Amino acid sequence: MPQLTLAQAQTIVSTALKLGMDQKMQPLAVVVLDERGVPKAYAAQDGTSLRRFEIASGKAHGALSFGIGSRALAKRAAANPHFIAAVTHAVGGSLVPVPGGVLIRTADRAIVGAVGISGDNSDNDEAAAVAGIAAAGLTADPGEG
Repeated sequence: MPQLTLAQAQTIVSTALKLGMDQKMQPLAVVVLDERGVPKAYAAQDGTSLRRFEIASGKAHGALSFGIGSRALAKRAAANPHFIAAVTHAVGGSLVPVPGGVLIRTADRAIVGAVGISGDNSDNDEAAAVAGIAAAGLTADPGEG
């Protein structure tokens, strides 16, 4: 069974943070979870606001829990807010249904983890996650389709 390595997780974090700096995004917090939802790597740039770890983790955890990127979760939340609210409560608040939670897939589409980023607008958070995953030689699934 394929596994997300620490080196891949660190590449995801460093690439996402570099993209954020290069594009002058607000300070980012990046969380990489393995397929079990356990944190594999985390970093936050200087100046991130309070609770960014929890928000980034909620984006990644939600993607893993549903098996879809958080962009798709945002669409579900808009269509069925009571269900998403109930699930968020059931999982202790660790579900943030907005873009920025991206599944990490292998070439054969197996899910090996998820990235959650918080700090800038959700589209930029997602773009940084996608760039990090690509740099690690893996496939990003933000939940677009």
